[in-house]
Amino acid sequence: MKRSQLAINSVSTRHENLEEALSAYAKAGFRNVEFQLGHVKEFLNRGHSFSDVRRLLKSHDLTCIGGFECALEAFSPPEQRAENHERLRRNAELLAELGARIMVVGTDGPPAPVAKPLEELVGAFCDVEQAISDTGITLCLEFNWSPLVKSLRTAVEVARLCGSPNVGVLFDPAHYHCTPSKLEQINEQSVPFIKHIHVDDMADKPGELSNCNSDRVLPGLGCLDLKTLLGALELHGYNGYFSIEMFSEELWNESPYRAAQLMFDSLLPLCDD
Repeated sequence: MKRSQLAINSVSTRHENLEEALSAYAKAGFRNVEFQLGHVKEFLNRGHSFSDVRRLLKSHDLTCIGGFECALEAFSPPEQRAENHERLRRNAELLAELGARIMVVGTDGPPAPVAKPLEELVGAFCDVEQAISDTGITLCLEFNWSPLVKSLRTAVEVARLCGSPNVGVLFDPAHYHCTPSKLEQINEQSVPFIKHIHVDDMADKPGELSNCNSDRVLPGLGCLDLKTLLGALELHGYNGYFSIEMFSEELWNESPYRAAQLMFDSLLPLCDD
């Protein structure tokens, strides 16, 4: 991992507005940002334009690498599902306007047992991928943000069945810790499907007793061997971004700059440069 690959997810800080957040991230040392898209939409709803967002990013020497907002629905009623897919299409266009390349999504699950749930899920992903193909955005399926896709192995299988380079997987150590995912599943077959990585550590609790969000701690303060885990991903070819994503009341109670500085500093021991 290199410093140039480090990013921060804007969900990791509490801030008054987008201007305050981006200033804090840049001051802390980050050069890449992944957006919780509500933060961008709030800025746009105050009368700003996409050009204003791009100018704000440029003024802080920041690059938008991607974002997230909602799950991709495959099992909801048709009208609701169509609205969800349209929302994802608009979000992909928003991200493309900012120069991003990835959009992280979870999934829903069937309300009652179905014969071939993965086939239905793959069909929904293919529909959305085709709808956003002109944006150049890659859908990244986050395993464990789903009642159906609960492991790295299943997420990779969904991406494989989609058969599109614009459908991949988001890897997050917190979800890895809390699911049946195993280190040996990070291999030359799975890693080509991993298009984005979140970074976090976990409190020293058994995975099945852990909360994948609230039990996150800063890298180096938890029980995960992140050097081995992330190193395995790099060993098998991953060369994308490493975006820290925290859901920490302690960090949220800090100023955006102080929180961002703590997160940036926690990542440096994982870097080679």
